[in-house]
Amino acid sequence: MKIVVIGASGTIGRAVCAELKQRHEIVEVGATRGDFHVDATDLHSVERLFHDIGRVDAVVTTMGQVHFGPLAEMTADQFWIGLRNKLMGQVNVVLAAQHHVNDGGSFTLTSGILSDEPVRGGVNATTANLALEGFVRGAAIELPRGIRINIVSPTLLDESVEAYGAYFRGFETVSAKRVAIAYTRSVEGAQTGRVYRVGG
Repeated sequence: MKIVVIGASGTIGRAVCAELKQRHEIVEVGATRGDFHVDATDLHSVERLFHDIGRVDAVVTTMGQVHFGPLAEMTADQFWIGLRNKLMGQVNVVLAAQHHVNDGGSFTLTSGILSDEPVRGGVNATTANLALEGFVRGAAIELPRGIRINIVSPTLLDESVEAYGAYFRGFETVSAKRVAIAYTRSVEGAQTGRVYRVGG
């Protein structure tokens, strides 16, 4: 298969590429690095990306910035970070790429454990994650031509403990390599509308 991975230079993205490139052709996309560059918050940028890439069999998104901080101090601009980047960045990919995915192809998006287990300071992430999971469930019954869509919801990565561990006291962690297996299940499997939860 020809698979586009958006967010390929991130921790999860690198693990997903390493897993899938053993069997498939991988097109690595990032904001500044990779075979192609895209600003996923800009629908026109995503449309140009897939016009340039052409037909594909699967699209994986592992990108998405959110704001961590106390709700009492959060501004609307800070809250928009997760909505614009993590939520609409991935929604934009589906909106634009659905016309370039081959019959029977797939999308695999990324949410996270905070959709199930909120933490202090994580309300922006919880909101974006739950909205993404709702989008996947809704899109699964509308995507044409047998195109599937699923979402992976990982817990905190081993590789991210130094940066985010203070928010996740008491949470088990998983390796990015283990998380990548869930993306393989989505890309190479047959299910749609599913949330694949990894660790927690």
